[in-house]
Amino acid sequence: MRKFILPLLFLFLFILESLFVEFLPAKIFGFERIFVPHFLFTSLLFLTIFVGKKQGIIYAAIFGLLFDIVYVEIIGIYFFLYPFISYLIYKLLQVFQANLITAFLASLLGISLLEVGVYEMNFLIHVTDLDFMGFINLRFYPTLLLNAAITLIAAYPLKWLFEKHLEAMRAE
Repeated sequence: MRKFILPLLFLFLFILESLFVEFLPAKIFGFERIFVPHFLFTSLLFLTIFVGKKQGIIYAAIFGLLFDIVYVEIIGIYFFLYPFISYLIYKLLQVFQANLITAFLASLLGISLLEVGVYEMNFLIHVTDLDFMGFINLRFYPTLLLNAAITLIAAYPLKWLFEKHLEAMRAE
């Protein structure tokens, strides 16, 4: 049963992201902004930070491919960026001590890299014609604020869950 907890959690977060977008009002706080939840990606980064590189990158590749298949017309953007950014965050946190504060900051850095990477890829293949400053104001800042708030709420439970998972893996 313990083997299914992580895949079920990630699948739940995958579905929750689309539901969150569906029920979030278009004009929140009187402004038209794009808020993109990255609950799944944040939890994948926490998995990479607190459990290990191997599991983090494997789950990131699987759910990146699933994200591409379900939501994106072009297969490969998230399939490449999820594991790549997870690996970069893993390498970054080998330099710093992995605690809640560094994990929070690293997840915001990872979300920033993901958002800029997706924007640049879409800009290069002419899916969007939005200039970079328009992207920053319309999507980047609101997305970063939303995910910072959610990560503050979920950071401790995720850390606890992944540390328990790591203990269970070591006990086997």
